[in-house]
Amino acid sequence: MKRKRIYITVCAIFLAGSITESCTKLKQNTYSVVPVNNFYQTPDQIAAGVAPAYIALQNIPDGNVNQMNEITSDEVIVPTRGGDWYDGGQWQGLWLHKFKPDVFVDGGWSDLNNGIGKVNFTLSILNGLAAKPSNYGSIVAELKVLRAYFFFQLTDMFGDIPLVTDYNTDPSKVIQVARKDVYTFLESELTTNVPLLATNVDKTTYGRVTQYAGYMLLAKLYLNAQVYTGTPQWTKAITALNQVINSGKYILQPNYFDNFSTNNDGSSENIFVVPFDKVNIGGNNWEMQTLHYSSNLTFGLTGQPWNGFCSTADVLNKYTDPADARKAQYLVGQQYAADGLTPLQDPQANLPVIFDPNITSLSDASGLFRMKGARNIKYHPEAGTSGGQSNDMVIFRLADAYLMLAEASLQNGDAATALVNVNTVRARAGAAAWTSEDVTLPNLLDERSRELGWEGWRRNDLIRYQVATGTHYFTGARTPAKVDDGDTHTFVFPIPSPELISNPNLHQNPGY
Repeated sequence: MKRKRIYITVCAIFLAGSITESCTKLKQNTYSVVPVNNFYQTPDQIAAGVAPAYIALQNIPDGNVNQMNEITSDEVIVPTRGGDWYDGGQWQGLWLHKFKPDVFVDGGWSDLNNGIGKVNFTLSILNGLAAKPSNYGSIVAELKVLRAYFFFQLTDMFGDIPLVTDYNTDPSKVIQVARKDVYTFLESELTTNVPLLATNVDKTTYGRVTQYAGYMLLAKLYLNAQVYTGTPQWTKAITALNQVINSGKYILQPNYFDNFSTNNDGSSENIFVVPFDKVNIGGNNWEMQTLHYSSNLTFGLTGQPWNGFCSTADVLNKYTDPADARKAQYLVGQQYAADGLTPLQDPQANLPVIFDPNITSLSDASGLFRMKGARNIKYHPEAGTSGGQSNDMVIFRLADAYLMLAEASLQNGDAATALVNVNTVRARAGAAAWTSEDVTLPNLLDERSRELGWEGWRRNDLIRYQVATGTHYFTGARTPAKVDDGDTHTFVFPIPSPELISNPNLHQNPGY
């Protein structure tokens, strides 16, 4: 049985009270619920109590947030194939950086604020307990670090944001806080609470925030400090990353793809994941989003995939070493049924299914265009499903720590340490070792694409490297159809119109 139990059914928590009816005072006995002051006392009760805050994570690695972070980068594109995948132009708008403060952008904003709200609610319950559990301090620290993850993503994507930390805050008083001040808050919140988190890495902490997940988040904050505050913090990033790497708690999984398989809860590399399960925890629809309509015949799926998300030749061309095993996450060329012999056919176009990564336009109604784009199967499709696959989705893993350390070290003038760390990652992939001449920022950025493709970090990476070097990694032109943005207002998304309407205290980001 997979060791993913954060989805424990959450008990309803409320106080038993009394009512008056026909002038008679009746006592209400509670049988099916646990009075709140008797709750949060056992490990199972604590797990159930914090579960709603974690459930809010399920929309992050495969939902609005991931799509906004990936499709705005050079890594993922969603072409319009005839009448499919236009959807009011939202997918094209992400790729072209023509962001609108509409419902789609509001989805990412809402998903992150939902997580923050769930944490704030749980903290309010904990703070109100008359009898606090023995590990009250560590529970509060865990929730605050989880909330810091939601805040980190929110400020990374939207810049100045509401910084609501009290569930009882008057909504009419909510204002935006400057991004640099959010950074200061997050640094304080993390440096205070991360040392209080669990250091055991086992089934009791799987899918939950540990000290090492906390240090990864702190390192992400420091790595992007130049973007958020104008001042780099490479040394602080190195210190946080060494807490993870030198802990000895994680090692690179010998097989890269085992980190993403349907049984990846056994990975020795994954530091923080969002659990999914085809029976109990739906939401991982990777296979449906990327595969062709006929790919169900290849992977034994019970429904037809949606033929949407894919990558261009520019992504595949970054794999310059033919021995690099990571390139196998992309499907190109003729596709076959499960027997490996029968070529797949597109029944509508009456053409063979041959994935072609050379995408030169964003929209085309021709039959051949239905097969455009390399398809990503990093989270390997699961036979017998039609979405809702069981692969746990990764937020932090050790390979990212190595590459982050390589970047921060190089930025700090230590190319030797950078070389050691990047070669550690490349060796696992079967790729040739770099020499000192290879250790450059452009090469490190490409290595991050090869190692971390489709994992939700590409937009963040491109903006950080652009700020550090001035090269238009994020705002620049790319094929197909995207022209240079002209300025950097697209580094953040617009504040969604529904939020501006509901709260007049909020102001729109410049350029929108």
